[in-house]
Amino acid sequence: MKAKYLLIGIVVATMTACNLDVFPTGSLTAGEMAENEAAPVYATNATYSLFKDGDAYAKGTDAGNTYIRHFFQMAEFPADNCNLSGRTEDVLYECTCYKNYATQTNIQAFWYFSYHIISCANGVINTVQDGASKSTDQIKGENYFLRALAELNLVTLYAKPYTVDKSAPGIVINTGNSDATKRATIEQSYDQIVSDLENAIRLMNGSRGNKGYASKEAAQALLTRVYLYMGKNEECVQLANEILGADPFAKLEQGDAYAAPDGKGGMFANAATSKETLFCIALMDDESKGQEMMGSMFLKDGVGWGEIYPSDPLLNLYERYPSDIRMRYILPQYKDNGKQMVSFPVKGTESDDYRLTFATENVTKVGDEYSFSYDGTKYTTTTETINGEGHTDANGEYKQMYITLGGEKQVVRITPSLNNRSGYTSLQYFMSKFGYQAGDPMLCSPIFIRWAEVILNRAEANAKLGNDAAALADVNIIRKRAQIPEEGMFSSSNMHGYSSALNVVLDERRLELAFEGFRTFDVYRNQLDMDRRFAGIHPWEVVKYTDNRIQYPIPYNETSANPGVTQNPGY
Repeated sequence: MKAKYLLIGIVVATMTACNLDVFPTGSLTAGEMAENEAAPVYATNATYSLFKDGDAYAKGTDAGNTYIRHFFQMAEFPADNCNLSGRTEDVLYECTCYKNYATQTNIQAFWYFSYHIISCANGVINTVQDGASKSTDQIKGENYFLRALAELNLVTLYAKPYTVDKSAPGIVINTGNSDATKRATIEQSYDQIVSDLENAIRLMNGSRGNKGYASKEAAQALLTRVYLYMGKNEECVQLANEILGADPFAKLEQGDAYAAPDGKGGMFANAATSKETLFCIALMDDESKGQEMMGSMFLKDGVGWGEIYPSDPLLNLYERYPSDIRMRYILPQYKDNGKQMVSFPVKGTESDDYRLTFATENVTKVGDEYSFSYDGTKYTTTTETINGEGHTDANGEYKQMYITLGGEKQVVRITPSLNNRSGYTSLQYFMSKFGYQAGDPMLCSPIFIRWAEVILNRAEANAKLGNDAAALADVNIIRKRAQIPEEGMFSSSNMHGYSSALNVVLDERRLELAFEGFRTFDVYRNQLDMDRRFAGIHPWEVVKYTDNRIQYPIPYNETSANPGVTQNPGY
């Protein structure tokens, strides 16, 4: 990059769809952008490609070094939904274990990709005049949207939550009109995002094609998320009411169109054409890069690594209602031996405080309980009905099996016998939300915004406003689509053991949006702690929402080139 590392320079974009650079050969100048109505279209299409294609930064590295892969890993893996089954040289390990550092490949690459997207969007925003035509307004609006999306993902990853400390350092705001060399506050960063989305909504008048192109509805939906993250609950509800209309349920995919019975199809495999999708990064059917794709860590089907599985707490939450079709995206790798298996976390032999999964098929059923031996001692499970709440156990009323181990209760799981990951005692549950587009297990067009999220945004905002009935009604819309039976629905008179509508909503967000990059932000912006005391190659700990590790370090390449860009505390 020329001039300062990322943030200063003439901003242009090439007409090709990948391998972009800030000063590329054959690029479009600002004059060409203003004079040729087709030029902003080419430039905008190239900007979309930056979300999925590694560019100059990725030369000489693997094909998986992309914006979408890094975002979903950096957003999801620090939460409590995923179990990394063994050590890996991939930098996703550092994200999973809160051991990040400023020269980390994904941390530097994602920052670079983000500001490259912002810079390219600036090139269109600052040269296309408002009102020249409907088509140019649409294109300019799309660039405002893309800039806002990149800004939002930056501020949620590299800064504290707005609701924790909005005066803390946020991101560097780069609109292409001045030298941007210092971090704005988090409040200023969010104000910029709101402004960009308001401009996107004002300018866009439709969509140019499938859900891989931004639309007015997508910008409105993203703004409901921004309002929610800012604690502007009334604004969130008002806007969600406007766009959801009288029948939100009709905006959702149903049955097999949402989740195929075998987990190898449905909405996520057809994201670009799904009625529920508002915006995705559309990949063509021939754009698979095999195991370098973002879903390969979750799935092994002829290709893929298949090393990250749903966590035990998440599985326990899903399994309360076996009819829940969201479990179709979880693919247990059962053995065909007719046996039962008991499993629970035990301390590993590593120097770090990890927990592996002890599992045995030597189980004897005694009435409704199960007996087995571990470490030379015989144990018998005890089943209890849980009504209490707290972040350690999933909320609500449900039955749970325990043993007493080391003088403390230890949750155990009883399942049909499962395969282990080779060389590690971690039971295999593959996850298929990021695969099976055109039948390719590694290919998908990852969804960034969908209608179910908007419904749950409104539910959370209403819960915080004290409108419990409205919040629970929205939760029930999501649960009805998931085919939860009537007895599993919520009302003010039947909270199933929950003490607040907000806790109901947060659990439903966890179930519905699992692995889609929301859970980390949902926990910390609500000033809750992340309980990571479950099996997996990560420290057995509770991460406080005030912990400086919840924000990634600013890349060394940035702070070394721009001394005015301060580092986050603790790095």
